[in-house]
Amino acid sequence: MSALFARFAVFSLVVLSSLLHAQIPLLPAPPQLAATSYVLMDANTGEIIVQHNADEQLPPASLTKMMTAYIAEVQLKSGNLQLSDEVLISEKAWRKQGSKMWVEWNTKVTIEDLLRGIIIQSGNDASIAMAEHIAGDEDVFAQLMNQYAAQLGMQNTTFKNSTGWPAEGHLSTANDLALLARAIIYHDPQLYKLYAEESFEYNGIKQPNRNSLLRDDPSVDGLKTGHTEEAGYCLVASAKKKDTRFISVVMGTKSSSARSSESKKLLNYGFSFFESATLVASYEALHNARVWKGTSESVNIGLLEPINKTIQKGTSSLHEIQLVIDPTLTAPILKGEVLGKLTITLEGKVVHEQSVVALDNVPEAGFFKRLWDGFKIFFFGLFN
Repeated sequence: MSALFARFAVFSLVVLSSLLHAQIPLLPAPPQLAATSYVLMDANTGEIIVQHNADEQLPPASLTKMMTAYIAEVQLKSGNLQLSDEVLISEKAWRKQGSKMWVEWNTKVTIEDLLRGIIIQSGNDASIAMAEHIAGDEDVFAQLMNQYAAQLGMQNTTFKNSTGWPAEGHLSTANDLALLARAIIYHDPQLYKLYAEESFEYNGIKQPNRNSLLRDDPSVDGLKTGHTEEAGYCLVASAKKKDTRFISVVMGTKSSSARSSESKKLLNYGFSFFESATLVASYEALHNARVWKGTSESVNIGLLEPINKTIQKGTSSLHEIQLVIDPTLTAPILKGEVLGKLTITLEGKVVHEQSVVALDNVPEAGFFKRLWDGFKIFFFGLFN
């Protein structure tokens, strides 16, 4: 057996020996919610832990405004908008019924205030004003919303307006809204903090954030409520504890208290039994492999990106990592070059496979070194 595979075999046996008496903890079934559709997603990994009718197209009501706010945030980050920019309020925005920020017709409102009016107060007037400012017209803005939805992988979503006002064909899904929430959280962490604000006062009118979980659970820091007669009561929420963040989407409950209590059930289940874990770190030398015909006789092998997974609590040390690497690696080797495969298993079941790569460059050696290593490779092949 070659030195490389001898070291690998010892490593495998050490891992296996730690599993002999290990047992995966018990896992109860997820809660059954009084909702039409729901999803629980690990925000860090994007993995879905719980789902029910997750791809059923339903009216999203004011959850729509998450996309309106997201587009504004993208425009802000790209420099096309500034928080201090002033928006002229149109008659259409001012006259819109439903939930309001209470902007006045023909006045100017800053982008920052409009964002708070959309996110905290769920203002239909603020949403239309933002849409008109960005795209010139709300119908044109709806086209932009659908383009962003496609970009985010929201395959079952069609937006017809910026507010979530009932319209034929204005539909989304729990899965798609979880994807949108994840994009909002990570696109601009500073702007995401607006979703945690518990109230906002504009034009002398102070309104509380409709997401009551912000007041009930200190781990919750966003996102958005929605309600129409057709959609029922909906809530997209996110909570973080330590390094784990979950996103819950609940659609079609019977009351505002129900959307909060059902969301709590999902989030509590996630935090009780699951966690985000880095199973393999980036740039960690998983193996130092022999290199032939190079200026260096070895190269560190690992990953340029970490392996982050959603795992059941108590199973982190039970995952077995195996490497398969070519025993006759020959220079030149470039950093990032694929040199083998990593497999992670849990109780014999493969949970992840990924290529491992060189973490360093190994240039080709001079003529005599290459010639001498050629002889050694020949005899290495004969006896191994």
